[in-house]
Amino acid sequence: MQVQRVVLNSRPGENGTPATENFRLEEATLSPDLQDGDVLVRTVNLSVDPYMRCRMNEDSGADYLSPWQLSECLDGGGVGVVESSRCSHLAEGDVVTSFTWPWQSRAVLKGSSLQKVDPLMVGGHLSYFLGAVGMTGLTAMLGVREKGHVTKGANQTMVVSGAAGACGSIAGQIGRLDGCVRVVGICGSDEKCKVLVDDLGFTAAVNYRREDVAARLKECCPDGVDVYFDNVGGAISDTVIAQMNSGGHVILCGQISQYNKDVPYPPPLSEGTQEMLQRKSITRERFMVLNYMSKADAALFELSQFVQSGQIKVLETVVNGIENMGDAFCSMMKGGNIGKQIVKISE
Repeated sequence: MQVQRVVLNSRPGENGTPATENFRLEEATLSPDLQDGDVLVRTVNLSVDPYMRCRMNEDSGADYLSPWQLSECLDGGGVGVVESSRCSHLAEGDVVTSFTWPWQSRAVLKGSSLQKVDPLMVGGHLSYFLGAVGMTGLTAMLGVREKGHVTKGANQTMVVSGAAGACGSIAGQIGRLDGCVRVVGICGSDEKCKVLVDDLGFTAAVNYRREDVAARLKECCPDGVDVYFDNVGGAISDTVIAQMNSGGHVILCGQISQYNKDVPYPPPLSEGTQEMLQRKSITRERFMVLNYMSKADAALFELSQFVQSGQIKVLETVVNGIENMGDAFCSMMKGGNIGKQIVKISE
């Protein structure tokens, strides 16, 4: 059986910007003869995510992330359909997902590495298992609830950076649902700002490419900032933290502005920002969703209910074709997506 796959063609360098030529599309031959415990799956959707930038280096910088190897098939979040099975708990037609799905049009995988999911949870939108009702949604919901300390009736203001991305767009909606009276998003275009306010119910949005972030935040957050969902790091985060109230909470989710730089994760803060955190007793703890997987099933069910009821709206940017995986990844790293970046491989 002939399949298509995407391999790592070259590394961008620890301080380099990923480019399409770092990825290579290949033809490969797949044996349809399954061993006990194996399943043949057809890939429907694949995910590209910021953390993958770390895997492009020889050393990912994180003990829980293995680096991608040159000329080997890449992997990440994926969802697909079982076409044949020699696994006792999976049958032909089952929809399955995995965090280590190969970037291939079809693949033979161990059934034990796959999670069977119910398409009814997402109204048939299988890509949602890679976003709002998957690891992305879990990161947003559990990040807000474990590190944000949002309390109904407490008149809290939340700011989200990278707010029009996969995680930020969900996190802001969770903050609103959980009781924040103001949710302000920071993003990189007027189009994204309009989507956040008009479609997702954010109170206001700031275009960091065009506006004075500090001045606009003061307008949008007259009572200061209590909760900051940080997806980007760098100068934007310094600006937000400077306007935080005493006893506030920074949810340290991602630092995408720093991922093309050879710095430790999380990157060190400026002396002034570090001093402010200490003086105002602001918590800033790294959030890793993998540490909270005991709460995953309940959270995913709640997320599916929010999505089906329309209380959470899902944004996606969909690119068609496995040959466009590299383009989709590079675009996502530059903010070209609104919501979750998905690559559709098959129907």
